[in-house]
Amino acid sequence: MTVNKAHLLSASAREQIDKWNHRYPPEQKCSGVFEALRLVQEENGGSLTTDLMDAVADYLEMPHIAVYEVVTFYSMYNLTPVGRHVIEVCTNISCMLSGAKETLAYFKNRLGIELNETTADGRFTLKEVECLGACDGAPMCQIGKKYYEHLTAEKIDKLVEELKHGE
Repeated sequence: MTVNKAHLLSASAREQIDKWNHRYPPEQKCSGVFEALRLVQEENGGSLTTDLMDAVADYLEMPHIAVYEVVTFYSMYNLTPVGRHVIEVCTNISCMLSGAKETLAYFKNRLGIELNETTADGRFTLKEVECLGACDGAPMCQIGKKYYEHLTAEKIDKLVEELKHGE
């Protein structure tokens, strides 16, 4: 017998999930899984644990494996702790043709980390992601909810310094 872990979700998260789920028929509660995972991840400092994924599944009355499939397929979810600033560099075709490989290499060198690593000070995590839908601004990255387009070494240096000093 498995234990229902929905109680692990905060009252605020449950309230926000319920509000979001009013968009869907009651029998389709699982349609809110993306938003539920986003909320829970945000409350947990930017990453998800197995217990939290199970809690979302239990709250939405869906199989745990279905939640795991969503989390492991989409790059917006993190299974390990991340830095305060998650730098997601797009390397899909438009960005690739516009210098994404060089952009990614510059970020690695500038931050002293590899992909999916976090700087020792906990400030930055570097990720490679698929299309972010800003092909006309290639090469580009997303940090939080903000896009940074037409990246150059100078823009990256300025961006990293602003993020370091803006905390």
